[in-house]
Amino acid sequence: MFAAQRRQRILELVRSNGAISLRELAREVGSSDVTVRRDLRALEAEGMLDRRHGGAVVPGGLAHEQPYAEKALVAADAKAAIARLATELVSDGDAIVVGAGTTTRAFAARLTRFTELTVVTNSLRVAESLAGANGVDVVLTGGLLRGSIFATVGSTTEEALGRVRGTRAFLSGNGLTAERGLSTPNLAVAEVDRAIAAAAEEVVVLADHTKVGTDALLQTVATENITHLVTDDKAETGELDALREHGVEVHVAAVHSARKGRSARTEDSGRPDRP
Repeated sequence: MFAAQRRQRILELVRSNGAISLRELAREVGSSDVTVRRDLRALEAEGMLDRRHGGAVVPGGLAHEQPYAEKALVAADAKAAIARLATELVSDGDAIVVGAGTTTRAFAARLTRFTELTVVTNSLRVAESLAGANGVDVVLTGGLLRGSIFATVGSTTEEALGRVRGTRAFLSGNGLTAERGLSTPNLAVAEVDRAIAAAAEEVVVLADHTKVGTDALLQTVATENITHLVTDDKAETGELDALREHGVEVHVAAVHSARKGRSARTEDSGRPDRP
């Protein structure tokens, strides 16, 4: 692939994803990290994108909020592997809080096997995934419907979450860095995600490799308040190491294992600890 073609493809990937990691770009265009890093510098000099640690974002410097249908197509295999591994952080008898997002929806779909579980959520998609699960009680918050993410936001949602105390909160987002933690570009979503984090004893972030090392406008959960990160094996290792240094327990799902139907394992300890 010629340099001009490669850079055009990089621009297409950044624009379609809003933010994308260096490693993912290199894989998509079939070039080395060094070559892609050089391309990013050239494209940034032309004002076509903004570089960030471990990747690139759309001009303006911060990840934007994609429509739900678009997000569902990004890193689908990784999200499935993350969802599979994240269920090992749940036990029968738990009361958990689950936020909105395509990764949390994939996670919710795997909770149907539990026989005694309470799930509090502001996500219509999460609730829908659990509607037929006989052993799962679903508490759906009220509030103002944000159609782009199929979830409720606003003061009513936040007040409902303020009356909840769960064992763990499971959140996604638009970006995750060791420096700032979890972030999102929308104020209403940010406020609800903060309320979800405050409604549980521990916070679990579900973030695929396209989000790790990416930053968005508004911080939702500071790094020191994140207990667990469940990600996939394409995530930037340097960023994961930095998160570990901040005390985050990192669980890495093997994407190829999830495709074959085998249980993905955590990089740190073989499998996540049970609560």
